[in-house]
Amino acid sequence: MCAADRHHYPGADQGPPGLALTFAADTGAVRTALTATMGWCRGLGLSSETVGGVEIVLAEVLNNIVEHAFAGRVDGRIALEIDRQDNALALRIRDDGHPMPGGSAPEGARPNLDCPLPELPEGGFGWFMIRAMTEGLGYRRVDGQNELSFRLPIGPREPRGGSGPGAGAG
Repeated sequence: MCAADRHHYPGADQGPPGLALTFAADTGAVRTALTATMGWCRGLGLSSETVGGVEIVLAEVLNNIVEHAFAGRVDGRIALEIDRQDNALALRIRDDGHPMPGGSAPEGARPNLDCPLPELPEGGFGWFMIRAMTEGLGYRRVDGQNELSFRLPIGPREPRGGSGPGAGAG
């Protein structure tokens, strides 16, 4: 089950309150958390492209946590906090799973797409994509918890009525 608490974070002076979710570290709860988060993002009036980018990054990060930080465990919890800033969403994700190897987030590798599709390796591109789509990515281990923080730039808001194809037609 996904517990949600909507409240203002310090310094969040505009837009709806920040979003805070705490949920089980399993694929079903991740799907529920992603659905709730995308609804919150749409409520901000973010463009479809921006909302899609948030979903891609969060799905990759959260699924990595389930698969790697909680490998062999079924009791894990994940906490997600999002704060809307002027031109970005600031995210912080915490869990009490296994620490990142080497004490830092992986660099990721640029995918080599110069091969037949069936020969593409499974996995390994996620951290490259996460780093390419975020700003200020940081990882630390504090009091037995992993903490990953980053910013996702947000584009212009979706037009609200009166613009786009077919606007005004009737």
